[in-house]
Amino acid sequence: MIQRKEFDQELEELRTLLREMGEHVGTALDGAIESLQTLDVDKAQVIIKNDANLNALEDKIMELGSKLIITQQPVAKDLRRIIVAFKISSDLERMGDLALDVAKVTLRMEGQELIKPLVDIPRMAEIVKVMIDESIESFLKENTDLAYKMAQTDDQVDQLYSHMISDLYTFMTDQPNRASQAMLLMMVGRYIERIGDHATNIGESTVYLVTGKRPDLNQ
Repeated sequence: MIQRKEFDQELEELRTLLREMGEHVGTALDGAIESLQTLDVDKAQVIIKNDANLNALEDKIMELGSKLIITQQPVAKDLRRIIVAFKISSDLERMGDLALDVAKVTLRMEGQELIKPLVDIPRMAEIVKVMIDESIESFLKENTDLAYKMAQTDDQVDQLYSHMISDLYTFMTDQPNRASQAMLLMMVGRYIERIGDHATNIGESTVYLVTGKRPDLNQ
């Protein structure tokens, strides 16, 4: 009983670390989008600097999970919980890298003015941030309904991304001299769309945890 109690406590610590990673990614994405909207280079630099904190959280998860596997030798669903925690932390770390990439676009646009007010990009980011929160929640509560919702929400992101690409291509045709910034904004849209894909991956991991089978929610 004592051994099981210790195991459950350390599993809860894993969950807490994953929640912290999710919050960090959401904050980084918010900051990166805000830096882009205002072309605030200082804010972008802060996002880049803080990325090390996310990497440190991933390292803690790997260390704690490895310790649990070695010392507790979990089986069945307990082992899946740890394996899934590893996979989710990897997805979250990649999300953080993509938020970092958005901030780096702000640096590349230093001294410029936006070719047009940003509409689709902030909207995509809002939806993706909800996906981040709900994907983590699906894992913490082992809620497959919430996990499957990721696929539907990701479709909204993809639609906005397609609209944004079409809009920017039209802009590039009309104003080819400003095509370079339009292409950078397309890259930002792609980064955000990829964050949504990683949130959907977390949904897949939740379904795998509960059922033992991994669905393809990124079709």
